[in-house]
Amino acid sequence: MAGRFAPRPTRASVRGGEGVVPAGGVPAAGVPRQAVAPGKVRVWVPDGPLELGLVLGPLRRGPGDPTFRTMPDGSVWRASRTPAGPGTLRVTARGGELRGEAWGPGADWLLEQLPRMLGADDDPAAFVPRHRLLAFTAHRRPGLRLARTGLVMESLIPSILEQKVTTLEAYQAWRLLVRKYGEPAPGPAPGRMCVMPSARTWAMIPSWEWHLAGVDNKRASTILRAVRVAARLEEAAGMEPAAAQERLEVVSGIGPWTSAETVQRSHGAPDAVTVGDLHLPGIVGFALGGDRDADDSVMLRLLEPYAGQRHRAARLVLLSGRVPGRRAPRMAPRGIERL
Repeated sequence: MAGRFAPRPTRASVRGGEGVVPAGGVPAAGVPRQAVAPGKVRVWVPDGPLELGLVLGPLRRGPGDPTFRTMPDGSVWRASRTPAGPGTLRVTARGGELRGEAWGPGADWLLEQLPRMLGADDDPAAFVPRHRLLAFTAHRRPGLRLARTGLVMESLIPSILEQKVTTLEAYQAWRLLVRKYGEPAPGPAPGRMCVMPSARTWAMIPSWEWHLAGVDNKRASTILRAVRVAARLEEAAGMEPAAAQERLEVVSGIGPWTSAETVQRSHGAPDAVTVGDLHLPGIVGFALGGDRDADDSVMLRLLEPYAGQRHRAARLVLLSGRVPGRRAPRMAPRGIERL
């Protein structure tokens, strides 16, 4: 999941999840200050180094994600649909402490989950590098923690949208659908931030709107099947990652790729390695074995020494920047909305 915010990313480069969080504290010129009531606040001090952009970066679905925003003052904003209702969360890092401020019906839930979302349940010390590249990257980026949102549907739906299409197509679909059918984020959220639609709203989106957003019938149908059992799928947040993946894959159209991409975010699953990806096996194979043509079986063999931490190992590979050079033009977006 490295370089999520690099220009024109591939899906594999995106998965490194390195969010660009400005280090300064001076707001950009022209950004209006909103006079609103302060939200509820929680301060949490992690037990080790934590890099906010690395932790929260994988939760962002492209630079235009309506549910995620980074600001010039270094804060990260998220709009979520929690079990208690919509909520907006602003997270800032100052010194060795993280400060969360939340608004809306879901504010208390978001603040309760704040440490887990920032990797409190993650154990970076459990990872023992056995390759020089991984050891160097882990040393260079000690602030990597695996976020655990505790929310399944907000990770599942965009993961379905990313099935077998370019990242640009998937990000565009997510942006268009959330902005049109979501609701404004509570509190003083930056302009045009939205909470994703409810399960009922997703189910009511007309077929032509999916088409206009560039979503083919297969992916739209998978989302519709998932939102019909959204309550059961959200229950998976309390399961172990492997069991959660099994439950997600009961829904037709959700396979190992989609379930892994989901639990990596909803559960902070350190071993949920993504299989079935177009780029990841070649990147891992090139970095760890010098084999840019590696397939899933080769990737899994190379990651076998990291059993229990294979997802973290893959993220470190992507964050290392050691990726094979491109041998063909980028895949062109299909643009089915123009048909």
